[in-house]
Amino acid sequence: MRRTSSTSSTSHERWLVSYADFITLMFAFFVVLYASSKADQKKQQQVSLAIDSAFHSLGIFPDSARKKLDFRNVSAINPDKTVIPMNIVMGEDVLAPAEVKEHLQRVQQDLEKMLSNQIAQHTVSIQMGKDGLIISLKEAGFFASGSATPQSDTLPVLRKIAAALGKTSYDLRIEGHTDNVPIHTSEFDSNWELSSARATRLTRIFLTTGDLAPDRLSTAGYAEFHPVASNDTPAGRAENRRVDLVVRPRTKINLAMPEADSTKAMWKKITDH
Repeated sequence: MRRTSSTSSTSHERWLVSYADFITLMFAFFVVLYASSKADQKKQQQVSLAIDSAFHSLGIFPDSARKKLDFRNVSAINPDKTVIPMNIVMGEDVLAPAEVKEHLQRVQQDLEKMLSNQIAQHTVSIQMGKDGLIISLKEAGFFASGSATPQSDTLPVLRKIAAALGKTSYDLRIEGHTDNVPIHTSEFDSNWELSSARATRLTRIFLTTGDLAPDRLSTAGYAEFHPVASNDTPAGRAENRRVDLVVRPRTKINLAMPEADSTKAMWKKITDH
């Protein structure tokens, strides 16, 4: 008796199983990406703020490289703390709050009245710059040639400036500048050392007055590389030999981190993740 062979039916829809698995995996992948991006927003904000605070406070980046930070989501880091924007400048690169600029202008007017004699003698000039209010102390009026020690008769003027600035809430960056004539003495091997020493010496004088807290002061030496006039003439070189007192808005940012309210602690928290 012949056995009847059964015909097997072939399914043509098995591809749907593989396709469904693929779609599920893709969905899970994008869900993970979305969740990761949301979770990393705090870290991204912390990295951005730490980098900007560290480098801009040192004056490493030029003004043209400064960009306005987006602080719209910073409050998510700690909504109970007020975040103070950094790098408020007076030029066109980043717009400062109008009240800050107006207050600095009032400070400028008060200083111009107080230093009217020095301004008339062209040993002091005051002007608004991109970083804030600049009080420029000329070498001819405050230092002997090649020396970092201010002349003794200028100390009362320096103390008056410190007292006036101590009544404000601004930071003070003290910048030393020279002309392009090389210097090589027993005390200074280059203009870098001379400009840095002058800025540091004025910082010490301002600290001894007790009018300015140490965390409001910073010092920089730029040698001949930030001139305000041409070094081709004696008059231009005299303008370039100066110490600039840059009065600028505070640059500290309070993120209320458990470790400490500092850039170092901020970096530690970021790297620990």
